[in-house]
Amino acid sequence: MIARAALLAVNVDAIREFDFEGKAAVSAIWKSPVAGCVAARGVNLAGDDQADRVAHGGPDKAVYAYAIEDLRWWEEELGRPLECGELGENLTTEGIDVNGALVGERWQIGTAVLEVSEPRIPCWRLGVRMDDRRFPRRFSQAGRPGAYLRIAVEGGLGAGDEIRVIERPDHDLTVGDVFRIYSRDRDEASRPLSVSGMSSSWRRSAGDRAEKSARRPEPATPGCC
Repeated sequence: MIARAALLAVNVDAIREFDFEGKAAVSAIWKSPVAGCVAARGVNLAGDDQADRVAHGGPDKAVYAYAIEDLRWWEEELGRPLECGELGENLTTEGIDVNGALVGERWQIGTAVLEVSEPRIPCWRLGVRMDDRRFPRRFSQAGRPGAYLRIAVEGGLGAGDEIRVIERPDHDLTVGDVFRIYSRDRDEASRPLSVSGMSSSWRRSAGDRAEKSARRPEPATPGCC
């Protein structure tokens, strides 16, 4: 019997102020689970917010999903338990390969339909949340970025809802691939340009990287003077 994919938790947080290296800063990364049906509408979940919507919000990054399987992997790495929402995710999932989701893939959860858009690129706020300024680098090196989602159809979702993949585009580019290309394999920088579901910001970034890669001089032949 194939286990169904499910939503384990919906996690939200309001913007709060905190001290960072002697200066006032703001974030909504301290997300925690909420009960009941939560509305997904516009560029957010009800009760949730992002302090920096250029980096962490907007239509292409309305909702962030992370798998419980990856949280458990981090528990082994860190040697301590992690709560749902502790990595700043809105949706803690089970039974679905979040990093292997195709860009443009659509999930139905409750009455909402969400579309996979791009991987998360960690910033310094994740280091603050984990009380480890080196954690963003560890997160990147682990290659388990999770996925940002657009709200394609507004609706309600809640813990316990089934996650159904209702549409898969005709390409093989996953959010994990995009993250890998961004982080390491920059010779593939032009690959995301062929995928219509990529956000405009990622398309610009991929175009810039592909152009820089094309301008690089060819390596010298071994033994050539």
